[in-house]
Amino acid sequence: MNAPLVVFGEDWGAHPSSTQHIIRCLMDERDIVWVNSIGLRRPKITMSDMGRVFKKGLSALSSNKGIQETATPQAVVSPLVIPVPQNTFERNFNRISLGPKIRQALLKLTDERPILWTSLPTAVDLLGCSHERAVVYYCGDDFSGLAGVDHSHVTQAEERLVERADLIFAASKSLADKFPKSKTIYLPHGVDVDLFSTPSPRPADLPKDHPVAGFYGSISDWLDVELLGQVAQALPEWRFVFIGDIRTDVSKLMCMDNVKFLGPKPHHELPGYAQNWSVSLLPFRDNAQIRACNPLKLREYLSTGSPIVSTNFPALDDYRDLISVEDEPLAFAQAISNVLKHPDTKHTKRYECVANESWKDRAQAVSSLLCAL
Repeated sequence: MNAPLVVFGEDWGAHPSSTQHIIRCLMDERDIVWVNSIGLRRPKITMSDMGRVFKKGLSALSSNKGIQETATPQAVVSPLVIPVPQNTFERNFNRISLGPKIRQALLKLTDERPILWTSLPTAVDLLGCSHERAVVYYCGDDFSGLAGVDHSHVTQAEERLVERADLIFAASKSLADKFPKSKTIYLPHGVDVDLFSTPSPRPADLPKDHPVAGFYGSISDWLDVELLGQVAQALPEWRFVFIGDIRTDVSKLMCMDNVKFLGPKPHHELPGYAQNWSVSLLPFRDNAQIRACNPLKLREYLSTGSPIVSTNFPALDDYRDLISVEDEPLAFAQAISNVLKHPDTKHTKRYECVANESWKDRAQAVSSLLCAL
């Protein structure tokens, strides 16, 4: 019998992360207890953070004392914890608050000892709460360079987690290089090939009568807003569309007539946009976070067959012959403009290059390694 999993990740049902994609594929073979986000930084005294704290507290105090039974996964635990604990009292509070909930959720499913899977270094202080048989660390980001993170405490937590982990999965080669080779596996992101390759109708809010360059994802500090402003100014006949939560200053873009922000969209609606705009964008800054990243949208864009224009970063290495890579604003703008000037002879090749990189393929590799723990 396959060991159950206790998974520490972001809030279940939020915009799906790589962890959610993999765990969904493992649900048919294992019992899953999902623990909603325990945080990577202390909340600030802002309306946004206080609203999030209130919402998480309400969730933890409701739904069967913070345990929600669902079809997928079988249980979702809403924690009432102190984010990024910094002393013994706070760590003990979190263990006393969350440990019994996890064990209660497990006992309803199985009496097997679980494997603990975490994508959050801050879960290190909760090791042992579920009486786990093994610990898996799934690392999808360079937390030392990730915006919105308490870097000092999270980096220290990651160092302790790496020591305790029996198996480490790293989503990029540069991340894998940080960890002990003896227990680290490079596991690049997968893609929902069927979802992104199946033709979808053009969304009603996608601009018409103009070529469209589009981006979806978190609109955060890692986007090169200065480059985008110059590119949009150089291509007034194009429309630039951005889909996602705005978490950085984009005021310079908002005042431009040919730039549109459509807000966040459900994941299953994204193929309709990427398939029907003229070119997909990956306009990232050059920083530590981006050099270590392996963005989900890279393979999703490729699955649609869409032309792609990107700034340069290491995760492109396996696909450079299928992507236009430019760092200078005028060259980036010219690469976008060239999409309409030349026939696209690489549409099928883009899809084919990721056809065997599905999340099911990734999960199958993960499953065999979990069985050995």
